[in-house]
Amino acid sequence: MGRLLYLIIYPFIWLVSILPFPILYLKSSLLYRLVYYIIGYRKKVVKDNLKLVFPHKSSEEINTIAKGFYKHLCDIIFETLKSMTISEKEIKKRFRFKNLEVVNELYQKDKSILLMCGHYASWEWSGILATQIPYKGYAVYKKLDNPYFDRLVKRIRGRFGASIITNKQITKTLYKSFKKGEKSLTLILSDQTPKLGAFKQRDTFMDVNVPVFTGTEELAKMLDFATVYLKVEKVKRGYYEASFVPLAENPKKYDDFQITRMFLTEIEKQIKEAPAYYLWSHKRWKHRN
Repeated sequence: MGRLLYLIIYPFIWLVSILPFPILYLKSSLLYRLVYYIIGYRKKVVKDNLKLVFPHKSSEEINTIAKGFYKHLCDIIFETLKSMTISEKEIKKRFRFKNLEVVNELYQKDKSILLMCGHYASWEWSGILATQIPYKGYAVYKKLDNPYFDRLVKRIRGRFGASIITNKQITKTLYKSFKKGEKSLTLILSDQTPKLGAFKQRDTFMDVNVPVFTGTEELAKMLDFATVYLKVEKVKRGYYEASFVPLAENPKKYDDFQITRMFLTEIEKQIKEAPAYYLWSHKRWKHRN
């Protein structure tokens, strides 16, 4: 059944991926109207999340942010599909890195990096970073149940040279890399919701007390890898800029959970400045106090 589903859907994904961007965004606009006004995909989750973290905003302001989020979400869906065939030249034009010297300086200091990223703006196109750094590039993802789509996702995300590894493989893979003397840069989405009973720390995220994911910090301290925040900003439709915000060059010198707090502070700043570009459809605050 999984193979049949893949064979049916794959041609559609490929055909969408070869569309020029103007047509792609026309389809995105149509999808937005369908998703927001007709289907109402997770609309209650989105608005409940927005009301929770922005209690002083009016209903009109909440609705404006929600509409902006759905428009952005539909763009992200089509941009992700476009990743299947987009050229290196095109993606470099649309996803630019502003201060690569931060990464290069850490490389000269013989430091591997854990790049902490959030579900903000665009994280799918960040894989092009592997073509612009001296590091061995890794990216962490959650394995899909369907093995055919799982291989497709790995292939798409690894098109520009990064090795795609599951969250269950990350510690073992980076430990082996470290022992070989390899300098690596690993992108990890670090604003995830940990499972109840499997977290070590609670903290405030957008002023709401929730369990927080501390795995990136723990891995950094175990291997003595520098931590850096990847700040991705949406410049305009289809164009992004990313900058590197150093967090902890020597993580073992920091108190437990301090680096996690630093990461949360950085992503909170972005959310408050331009809230429409965060992934509000995720139940990030479901385990709140």
